[in-house]
Amino acid sequence: MVKITDVARHAGVSPSTVSYALSGKRPISEETRQRVEASIRELGYRPHAGARALASSRSNVLALVVPLRAGIHVPVVMQFAVSVVTAARRHDHDVLLLTQEEGGDGLRRVADTALVDALIVMDVQLHDGRLPLLRALDRPSVLIGFPAEPAGLTCIDLDFAAAGELCVEHLAGLGHRVVALVGSPPEVYVRGTGFAQRVVRGFTAAADRCGLSSSVHPCEAGPAAARRVAELLLRERPALTGVIVHNEPVLEPLIDAFEAMGLRVPGDLSVTAICPDEVAGRARVPVTSVAIPAAEVGAGAVDLLMRKLGGAAVPEATLLSPRLTVRASTVPRP
Repeated sequence: MVKITDVARHAGVSPSTVSYALSGKRPISEETRQRVEASIRELGYRPHAGARALASSRSNVLALVVPLRAGIHVPVVMQFAVSVVTAARRHDHDVLLLTQEEGGDGLRRVADTALVDALIVMDVQLHDGRLPLLRALDRPSVLIGFPAEPAGLTCIDLDFAAAGELCVEHLAGLGHRVVALVGSPPEVYVRGTGFAQRVVRGFTAAADRCGLSSSVHPCEAGPAAARRVAELLLRERPALTGVIVHNEPVLEPLIDAFEAMGLRVPGDLSVTAICPDEVAGRARVPVTSVAIPAAEVGAGAVDLLMRKLGGAAVPEATLLSPRLTVRASTVPRP
């Protein structure tokens, strides 16, 4: 059985340094922490969970706060959750999933117990009522998403404003002059959900900068809603040649609706999306898209939290640059 002294010898540090790396009781340098963790992985060292928790006054459990509100697309949310759980296990932590919409009171109940060491919070709104509590808690937290005023918080996410801009710039570069954004369900905007608002901001700013005629259309999930939006667009914007979709469930139904009304994709209408790669790639017409990097964001959130638990300084804001993959759904304007 591998002992803590074996890990210390392999990493070239003292046993107490290995203990500090595991417990977080004293800060150690990032380079030393990484060396210790590499030795733990290579040797297969498994500290006794009960003794470790007792020594460090920790539970080795992270809370993942994901209120399952109306308008949320659960499959994408679960991609983030799986990435958080997978990354947490690499750090020998478990994850407690909290799905109730309880606001600050729910967070306080969890934080006031010994259930969790730290929190990851999703579905962040621009003016989120949970923020004052998160700033005041004595337990570290990381937000997947950005509020309007992120000062004093640790946030990570895809740069959704840049994602909206990138889609518009791609269509503008192909010669499209009239574009539309088919966005999230209306209730997502009513709540002021940060990522949805930022896509609209980036879309509008890029369209104005490129001299395009543009409009934004929230859309409920489902084929019937997609068909209504397609009919509205063709009626009110007959010169439309470019569409950006930020609403995964309506991507294929929207393409089907346009084609049922006589518009071929991409021959008559170019379509881009902000969605997971697998959603865009498996569509009947593979869709040019900006990927939602759930695995990278989730792992990044856990890494930030582990560093905070270890006493290390972390950046307040981590924005991942969008990546656009060109597929069959976009072509130069006829």
